[in-house]
Amino acid sequence: MHPRRRQALLAIPFIFAIGGVVAWAGSAASVEAFGRPLFALCAVFSFAVNLIAFLPAYASQTERYFDLTGSLTYLTLVAAALALGPADPRARLLGALVAIWALRLGTFLFRRILQDGSDGRMDVLKPDWARFLMTWTLQGLWVFLTLSCALAAMTSTTTAERPLGGFAALGGAMWLVGFGFEAVADHQKRVFRRDPAHQGRFITTGLWAWSQHPNYFGEILLWTGIAVIAVPALSGPQYATLLSPVFVFVLLTRISGIPLLAARAQKQWGQDPAFRAYRQRTALLLPRPPGRQT
Repeated sequence: MHPRRRQALLAIPFIFAIGGVVAWAGSAASVEAFGRPLFALCAVFSFAVNLIAFLPAYASQTERYFDLTGSLTYLTLVAAALALGPADPRARLLGALVAIWALRLGTFLFRRILQDGSDGRMDVLKPDWARFLMTWTLQGLWVFLTLSCALAAMTSTTTAERPLGGFAALGGAMWLVGFGFEAVADHQKRVFRRDPAHQGRFITTGLWAWSQHPNYFGEILLWTGIAVIAVPALSGPQYATLLSPVFVFVLLTRISGIPLLAARAQKQWGQDPAFRAYRQRTALLLPRPPGRQT
């Protein structure tokens, strides 16, 4: 057996184990559905949607619906929590904010892959069923972890006892700013790439003059806002789900976001003086007004 296939097969049970630990913590004060904690059922739904989608994706050797499936998973979990849970004002607010984000980002990513035709990162994974399966399993965990604090609040038995207040106002404001940053940054980059005159060039205008990764800043901020809204409805082990925005931050800044893009940009433009100057004068993540090269 190829070492990478063996690694993938060993990783899959580990991925399920992480999901199981979070499912246990978030189920501490969860309402029940079908005789089981609703929060834990949402964990099952998250993995199930992605494992089902893996089958036709592997059969047809395509990653075209990978990101779209991720958004569908978010929407499925939110719908389950609202349909089977308390559906109080906090739950409806959290559900609406997550649904708006998932619909916007899912549509954007799906349109992008239709235009690009493929995702080069998947080329070495698709032929190996184990590594490709691991990728879809990881997406199930990714969605569940990212959404965990919102789901814990939406399915909590105590949420109706904690009315919306300052936490909801602060978290909602953070979500609005973060969502705005992510949506505007994505739009600006899409418009930039559409211009034939910008072929092979890197964007340095708009929000991209304030941050090298304004879309990632927006995503981290909006998920932090979601966590702030969720806090009053949590209790006991459920507080462990507040790792959700920390997970998003680590994922985007240390694992699959900035490091991968930085390596790709360095390979493409690393010898370009204009690119080096842009990186020196522009904040990596936290936006700041455009300044002179230092």
